[in-house]
Amino acid sequence: MTTAIYPGTFDPVTNGHSDLVSRAARLFDHVIVAIATGSGKAPVFPLDERLALARTVLGAIPGVEVCSFDTLLVDFARSRGARVIVRGLRAVSDFEYEFQLASMNRHLAPEVETLFLTPAEEYAYISSSLVREIAALGGDVAPFVHPEVAAALKRRLG
Repeated sequence: MTTAIYPGTFDPVTNGHSDLVSRAARLFDHVIVAIATGSGKAPVFPLDERLALARTVLGAIPGVEVCSFDTLLVDFARSRGARVIVRGLRAVSDFEYEFQLASMNRHLAPEVETLFLTPAEEYAYISSSLVREIAALGGDVAPFVHPEVAAALKRRLG
């Protein structure tokens, strides 16, 4: 079985995340959506709610598991038998940071590869931070997230 890790904070999980997870699930037998417990960011949603929302949004995709991790990503990947880390690239501006992460991960765990996927064009401009900002200012985030996520953002920020 080929296992891949798709890591992130998923605060909130967006339609772009869903698109990338669906694409990864077509490439790998098992995709672990790994939600980071600590990222240096102040999340809008606590970990348990991010996990619940991700499970609601992504749980119906065959072969997908949602869980959290609080270690180095490569150590988590090793512990789960994953040989691939899937990362999303929305725009050229993402590449430098993602390339740096991939290079560091390769140095730490040469046996774990990084695979970059791009979202469908209709999701390329969506980011969790923009969705949070729109929601915080009372805007409609329905086009960018699952209805459950939109409702959770409204309860939390609106």
